[in-house]
Amino acid sequence: MRAWLATLLLATVARAAFAQTAVPPPPTEIPAANPGRPTVSTPATLTPVGYLQLENGILVGHRSEAFATLFDINQVTKLTVHPRLELIAQFEPVAWSEGEGESRYTNYAGGISAGAQVLLYSGQGAKPSIAVSFLQSAYAGDAPDLDIGSSQQSVIALFSFDFGEFHVDTNAMFNSQVADSRKAQYGQTLSISHPLKHTSLTCELWHFTQPADEARADGVLWALSFGPNNHLIYDVGFDVGLTTTSTHWEIFGGFTYLVPHRLWK
Repeated sequence: MRAWLATLLLATVARAAFAQTAVPPPPTEIPAANPGRPTVSTPATLTPVGYLQLENGILVGHRSEAFATLFDINQVTKLTVHPRLELIAQFEPVAWSEGEGESRYTNYAGGISAGAQVLLYSGQGAKPSIAVSFLQSAYAGDAPDLDIGSSQQSVIALFSFDFGEFHVDTNAMFNSQVADSRKAQYGQTLSISHPLKHTSLTCELWHFTQPADEARADGVLWALSFGPNNHLIYDVGFDVGLTTTSTHWEIFGGFTYLVPHRLWK
């Protein structure tokens, strides 16, 4: 009888101990990155709140009015601090350029810009998300410009929506450029992407005025994006100029990485 009671008591204590054992919480799901590269267009939607997103790339340009060959490294850091507010910093740490008739490359320091993007309306499906952004140049640098030039200030209207299986990003850009005098530049972009299993194929048309030359630059861009998970996305692609004052061609590659640790709760 005593053995039976002891066995019953032991089983009850073991069951209670097992019930009180702390069950580890399920791992936090890492949100998906929201790449702004490699297209000229930027999505109207913002990155996940509280997560640092890093967009890093290299670009090689061939034959433009400012250079024969250009190689540059570019970086964009984004941090969304509120569901409707994203902070942006753009860097071009270094560039190498070869001029027409030259046989060696020259090193340059690129520019630095900072600004923010505000989500005005969060759409879904065919209903577009609408945002506006502002960028201010903090340091112009001395690297040669691509065909679209560089801006002191930029105001961009951004629209993103889905059309069936296609995703569309389109921007209208209003830039202030400084050459001999301050001049206004206007640009439009239309980027259409389509998922292909674990990759995404993108085609983009873009147009910018060139106020310093009283000309225009147009081009078409193709890019392929892929990644091992939703917070690390690689990209490669090329761009072809369509006017005589456009950079003849560019090739590029890079990656977008959403740091998988939220900076605050």
